[in-house]
Amino acid sequence: MADKIQIKPATGKLGILTPGMGAVSSTLVAGVHAIRAGLRQPIGSFTQMGHIRLGKRTDDRQPLVKDFVPLTGLDDIVFGGWDIFTDSVYDAAINAGVLEKELLDQLKPELEKIKPMPAVFDQYYVKKLSGTNVKQGTKWELAQAVMQDIENFKQENGCDRVVVVWCGSTEIFMKETEVHQTVEAFEAALKDDHKDIPPSMIYAYAAIKMGISYANGAPGLGNEIPALQQLAKETGAGLCGKDFKTGQTLMKTILAPGFKARQLGVAGWFSTNILGNRDGEVLDDPESFKTKEESKLSVLDSILQPELYPDLYGDLYHKVRINYYPPRGDNKEGWDNIDIFGWCGRPMQIKVDFLCRDSILAAPLVLDMALLLDLGQRAGLPGGIQEWLSFYFKAPITPEGLSAEHDLFIQQTKLKNTLRWLMNEEVITHLGREYYDG
Repeated sequence: MADKIQIKPATGKLGILTPGMGAVSSTLVAGVHAIRAGLRQPIGSFTQMGHIRLGKRTDDRQPLVKDFVPLTGLDDIVFGGWDIFTDSVYDAAINAGVLEKELLDQLKPELEKIKPMPAVFDQYYVKKLSGTNVKQGTKWELAQAVMQDIENFKQENGCDRVVVVWCGSTEIFMKETEVHQTVEAFEAALKDDHKDIPPSMIYAYAAIKMGISYANGAPGLGNEIPALQQLAKETGAGLCGKDFKTGQTLMKTILAPGFKARQLGVAGWFSTNILGNRDGEVLDDPESFKTKEESKLSVLDSILQPELYPDLYGDLYHKVRINYYPPRGDNKEGWDNIDIFGWCGRPMQIKVDFLCRDSILAAPLVLDMALLLDLGQRAGLPGGIQEWLSFYFKAPITPEGLSAEHDLFIQQTKLKNTLRWLMNEEVITHLGREYYDG
């Protein structure tokens, strides 16, 4: 490489702050504490358990990712966040019912100390929730209050760096308007208490204004709008999102590339979900569901490219349903019926019934995103969209005019090659001629 990238060392402590400290966040925090104590393993985390090949296959260089790139160690992470409920992380984890009480009780002294700061919240944007641990003020004042929270958290916990990851509920469906186009228009709208700025954007603005990287784990606009992208370029904050790729959509991004690779047609893909956690309750509201539906529906068109393969995917019927079913709790069930066709147009069917634990799949993604955003910032990557982290999202954000890549395997290649590039190693194309030429 012409100019070697110099990555600043991960000295000191990294703060991971999450707007929303319910099932996903409490599962992450409790899980990391359990891993530190040697009680569990970080299963599902690419940064902690993944290996990366370097050089030729014959070189047999396949270190763990965490040994290859200078990531922050788990012992050097401090957790915090905001929530509309006052529950400590221990209480939130008990209420979520994701991890076993026996495990949580072993971690109780540490988890009880982590309590949420008052949240930015307006029930207009999330109809099915209400809480009392809520900040008051204009949207401009709320943004200033969040920035002060972050500064106080850094000082109180001795953090050198901070990353913010939205783990809150899905807000109502919104489209970009004129207030989202420039930083000046956005800040004026904050001061005017404009209805087109939901709480997620207030958190995003506060973090980005401070030069803090921000990931959006929900399907709303959040940090996607042009104003915040512009601001991130100015402050050096990294952005990624949106919507954690966990259950049913994870399966789609695994299966759909296989169908396309083998040129198998898809006539229809019917998807339904039942879940009973707070996310399910929120998505029971049609306006919040619309936001999630847009995120879920975008995946297949992007991967299968019906405009290029009209005979295979031009008439694909894709339907997504989400149903709130309280008895299921966090144990989401995603059921898919896929009608495919092959040689001479003969029909076949595939049925997938994925009984997953939503927060178990999401928690390691939050950890990876935070560690990798921090790595990118220490490496001096330009602020703004970090497309190399699209591996973790249902609807990856991209610059205007650039279509998102949804194929999980292409996303993984981009992620690994970015890490190789950051560490001044050769990127791998898998051409493999070097094994046969000469």
